[in-house]
Amino acid sequence: MRLILSNTGYFFKEIKNIIKTNLLSNIFSFVGTFLILFILAMVVAGWNISNSLVQMLKDEAEISAYFDESISLSDYDKLSAQLRELEGVLNVRVVDESEAYEKMKNVLGNEAEILGLFEDNPFEAYLEVRIELDEAGRLTEEIQGIRGIRYVRDNREVLKQIEGIVSTLNSIGFLIIAAVGITTLVIISHLIRQGIYNNMHQIQTLKLLGASDTFIGFPFFMVGLLITLGGGLLASIIMVLLINTGFAQMSGSIRFIPLPPEAELVQTVVAVILSVSAVLGVLGSLFGLTSIKEDTSSAKN
Repeated sequence: MRLILSNTGYFFKEIKNIIKTNLLSNIFSFVGTFLILFILAMVVAGWNISNSLVQMLKDEAEISAYFDESISLSDYDKLSAQLRELEGVLNVRVVDESEAYEKMKNVLGNEAEILGLFEDNPFEAYLEVRIELDEAGRLTEEIQGIRGIRYVRDNREVLKQIEGIVSTLNSIGFLIIAAVGITTLVIISHLIRQGIYNNMHQIQTLKLLGASDTFIGFPFFMVGLLITLGGGLLASIIMVLLINTGFAQMSGSIRFIPLPPEAELVQTVVAVILSVSAVLGVLGSLFGLTSIKEDTSSAKN
C-alpha cells in the first residue's frame, strides 16, 4: 500500500496512457458495460416493483369458510375469534348473504342479469379468512376440522398461481444477474489482457528493472475498475431519471398499482448497481491480470 501511495503520480500517468493506447476498445468496453449494467438496473427496479405487487397478492390471499346449517348467527363471532387464533391467519370477517350477492354481481359484470332469475338470494354467509400464502394447505385442513365449519373453499388454484409468479420472477432475476456477471467479467478480463499485450515491451522492461507483478498490474487493475464503476454510475443515473419520470406519470394516472416508495426503490437500484459494478470490476481485472505472468513468460520463450 505504501508503494502504491508513493507512486501515485506514476500510476495516474500509466492509467492515462493505457486508456489512450486502447481508446477505441476502452470506449466500446465502457459502452458495453454500461448497457449490461443498465439492463441489470431495469431488472432490479422491475424486481422490486413486481415484489410489491406479489406481496399485495399474497396479503390478499384468502379462503372462504362456510357455516354448518346448525350454526346460529350468535355463533359467527365465536368462530371468527377461534379462527383468528390460528397461526398464519391474518384477519377474519363475516360476509353476510347480501355482501356475498354483491360480490358475485361484481364478478359476473355484464352477465349479472342472470341473478335476477332467482326469487331469493341464492348465496349464504361465510367467513372470509385472510391467510399467509405459505400456510394455505395447513390452514385449509385445520379450518375444515373445526366444529361448525361445513365447507372450506381454498382457492388453491389461484394461490398456486401466485406462488408460481413468485418462483418465476425469482428464477428470471437470478438468471439475468448471472448472465450480467459472466458477461461483464469476460469484457473486463479481455480488456485487461489486451492492454497487457499492447504494453508487453514496457512490462518486460519493468520486470527487468525488478518491478513486481503487483506494481505492473495496478494501473491495468484501476482501468478495469474505472470502466465498470463508470458504467455502473451512468446506468444508475439514467435509471434514477427513468424512475423519477415513471413515478411522476403513474402517480397522476395509474394509482392502483402497489409501487414501493420511490426513495427506497432509488436507493436499492443505486446500491445494487454500484456494488455489483465494483465487485465485477475487481474480479474482472484480477482475472485479466493473470495473463501478466503467462504473456511475459511466453514472450521470453
